[in-house]
Amino acid sequence: MHATAASPSSDFLGHPKGVYVCFFTEMWERFSFYGMKALLLLYLTKYHLFGDKAGLDLLGAYGGLVYCVPVFGGLLADRWLGMRKAVVFGGILLVLGHLGMAFEGHAAHRVGGEVVRDDAALGATYLSLALIIMGVGFLKPNISTIVGKLYPENDPRRDSGFSLFYAGINLGALFASLVCGFLGEAYGWKYGFGAAGIGMLVGLAMFLWGQKYLQGHAEPPQPAALRERVAGLPREWLIYAIAIAGVLPVAALMWAAANGAFALGGEISLALMLMIVVLGGVLLWFAWFTGTRCTPVQRQQMIALIALIFMALVFFTLYEQTYGSWVTFTDRLLTKDLVPSLVVRDGTPLPWSIASLLLAPLGFVVAARLSERDPASNAPRVLFAAIVAAMLVMLVRDCLVLPQTAGSLTYLGALFLVLLAPLFAALWAWLDRRGLDPSKPVKSSFGLLFGALSFVPLALAAQHVGATGQMASVWWLVLAYLVLEIGEMCLSPVGLSAVTQLAAPRVVSLMMGTWFLATAFSETLAALFGKLAAIDVPEGEVMDIAQAAARYEHLFWLLMWIGLGCAVLALLASPLLKRMMHGVR
Repeated sequence: MHATAASPSSDFLGHPKGVYVCFFTEMWERFSFYGMKALLLLYLTKYHLFGDKAGLDLLGAYGGLVYCVPVFGGLLADRWLGMRKAVVFGGILLVLGHLGMAFEGHAAHRVGGEVVRDDAALGATYLSLALIIMGVGFLKPNISTIVGKLYPENDPRRDSGFSLFYAGINLGALFASLVCGFLGEAYGWKYGFGAAGIGMLVGLAMFLWGQKYLQGHAEPPQPAALRERVAGLPREWLIYAIAIAGVLPVAALMWAAANGAFALGGEISLALMLMIVVLGGVLLWFAWFTGTRCTPVQRQQMIALIALIFMALVFFTLYEQTYGSWVTFTDRLLTKDLVPSLVVRDGTPLPWSIASLLLAPLGFVVAARLSERDPASNAPRVLFAAIVAAMLVMLVRDCLVLPQTAGSLTYLGALFLVLLAPLFAALWAWLDRRGLDPSKPVKSSFGLLFGALSFVPLALAAQHVGATGQMASVWWLVLAYLVLEIGEMCLSPVGLSAVTQLAAPRVVSLMMGTWFLATAFSETLAALFGKLAAIDVPEGEVMDIAQAAARYEHLFWLLMWIGLGCAVLALLASPLLKRMMHGVR
């Protein structure tokens, strides 16, 4: 089912109000997710004294499963739950998981050369990660699908709407790094993780408040089917019970990844094996569905969609280095502060962006109410503009005044995405009016190109460190993030939009889950590549800077060439893929 045209009073700043509800819900969900992710590898290696390889294994397994489980969440929402119930249930699990991460226990220490860790705290970490994995599985594919349903078919605002929604994702990621990433290292890990949990609670409240703006698209397809009793329980409660029961096996997978248990060849973890099984099942289903349940046009559109999803897999294998090798490279071999003379050195300042996180959604709530009372009034736009200006001031202050860390500097990616999103939304609209808008496959190939080129500044920075023995400037990292995020704006929002357009209507959420399954593999592949530059310094020794720089340089050049090769292949295939899309823009 596609959305029908909405009345003008249901729009705000040219888009349906429901898009902003999804924007802020996803902003808080991504705040909690990326806030935790910005800290996770550093928390494991610095606090629990994991080696690089063990930390990357856990990061890869966690990141992979976070994006693998949405396949099931999308399927359950399509078939029974509906998107509203799936999002609310996922949000509750996320709140519990993020708050559980705040239990840090005792720091690891060495006794006679052996590392002694707090097993209870690590157990809580594995269980919390499992809750987050399950929660994202129910929330993420469905919140993205709601956005697509809010626009009529072939609405020219769709791509720009997804760019706007993508800005919400990255506004959350931006504040996550500045708030959680900073609090975790400056005040204590539990404060960073705890802030992430509170953020998810606010996001859940925002979604519940904004139900009336979703135009009924998030409701269960057959409410009576949810009340049917299966195995003695209503179907709805049985789904919830199975999901909660599944948390313990997932926590066990986290433990296995962290400890290298049951790994095939020492590299293929149980989590990756599970993802391979899920991928095999999805591919078998895809072959059956396109062969027996699709018209010839739908079949070609679905195949074109799978090609775009594969491009996303390659791109995010490059992108996820930002939370792996880029973080450890920054921590060890780069300066941290953009303008050192402005940084506050006395005491421990608080991020002003905490206030921004509350101002943005509250401003929308007030602006939405004002626009309902008087649709012709300019007051909502003025209010929103004033809040954006205040947020910008606070953001600039935090970027320049706070002493940055490797974790907090992950804000750079989200910062560039938030700045680039309106520019790209305007660019696509401007090109569309002139009949010059590139096809989705061409945009995706550009994304791969820029993703590959983003590794050039870091490779040059590693060369500089190896040649001089001195830390390289953080501005190399800034340039790398700028190039990378140009690529992401070409590929990711366009790909999300394509899922809602090219997927057969009854399997849209499932195909959105497949999009995230590709991201799951990219997380795991990124961790495997990152291990090529893993550095474990024996106790009592000092890291060899020249050797470390050489390992990072090798990794960065390798990933650049892989990305360039895939970009060329994608560009060559784009005319065929465009024909297979049959007019979908």
